[in-house]
Amino acid sequence: MKNFFSFIVISFFLMLSSLKAQEGFEFGAFAGVSTYYGDLNPLFSFKRIGPSVGLIARKNFDGRICLRATLNYLNVGGDDSNSLGEWEKKRNLNFFSHVVEGAFAVEFNFQDFHSKTREDKPIAPYIIAGLGFFYFDPQTVYQGQNYQLRSLGTEGQIPGEEYAPIAPCIQLGGGVKVDINRNWSLNLEINGRVTFTDFLDDVSGKYADLSLVEGYRGAVGAALSDRSVEIGPRLGETGRQRGDSKTNDSYVTINFGFAYRFLPLSCPTY
Repeated sequence: MKNFFSFIVISFFLMLSSLKAQEGFEFGAFAGVSTYYGDLNPLFSFKRIGPSVGLIARKNFDGRICLRATLNYLNVGGDDSNSLGEWEKKRNLNFFSHVVEGAFAVEFNFQDFHSKTREDKPIAPYIIAGLGFFYFDPQTVYQGQNYQLRSLGTEGQIPGEEYAPIAPCIQLGGGVKVDINRNWSLNLEINGRVTFTDFLDDVSGKYADLSLVEGYRGAVGAALSDRSVEIGPRLGETGRQRGDSKTNDSYVTINFGFAYRFLPLSCPTY
């Protein structure tokens, strides 16, 4: 995690330093909310939302095309107790995860915005497409204590063969930019991520043999592998479906922020 976070921060600020001197560069910050879609929220409900904050560096090329780099932090989670399905309620799993994401993307403005030659519009809707990488760390609370689920091999992962804590994602979204004055603009954006992991929520495949989980990870690992016994009969028969491995997890952010546009200094004429 430390090395990944350092790489993302360094990459972001290298791009920032390289673009800052160029005309059409913008730098900003944003905040909002996040939610996730996966095995513990299959209907994409908003019963569990978390915070989302980040930084953005943007280079405007011709008023329509922009290149951007973002550094984001968000918190996502899900809980079977919020499900409408009876089986999911009995499964009784839950998680939350801190997510740190770095991404590069292309923006396309539907109207000229911060162009060099054409007449700008004060408002510009836009769309986003890009690629990023994110770190995730699914956790849960059990008997009043936080546990990191990846290290407990809840689906029978052998020690040393746990799923990776870093995964790529594709960004697809859109928003609207509004000019406030010559330098400042307001940005409202919704951005979805299609991920390449099904373990953002620590749920993917089938129930493992609890005796093997306990042998590998101890009693806590076995207890968190099948939490149905906390509220009713045990569901976790070995080989029974625990999650849907055919569909990867995803997450969405809705953010509101401001960007500052750097303009070349001009000397007064006499």
